[in-house]
Amino acid sequence: MSAIEIILAIVDILSGIVMIGLFLVQEGNDRGMGVVSGATNTMDSYYSKTKGRSLEERLKFATKVTAIVFACVSVLLYLSITKGF
Repeated sequence: MSAIEIILAIVDILSGIVMIGLFLVQEGNDRGMGVVSGATNTMDSYYSKTKGRSLEERLKFATKVTAIVFACVSVLLYLSITKGF
């Protein structure tokens, strides 16, 4: 393996781990069984809604960027190993 292949492999592994971590940190869109039973959230203020949403949007954006980096590096790693790119 050449140095570029080793660097691409390390970046590929790290971006995969970061992507999994970001995915696991995100909250789900549903409220669970509370929706079925009719329970409502007592903290339905505007501040509590927008505070969580901004963090959630940043996590989603970071996950998308990490997924794109992971896909591109995976393709480059494949090309460098098979074609000698």
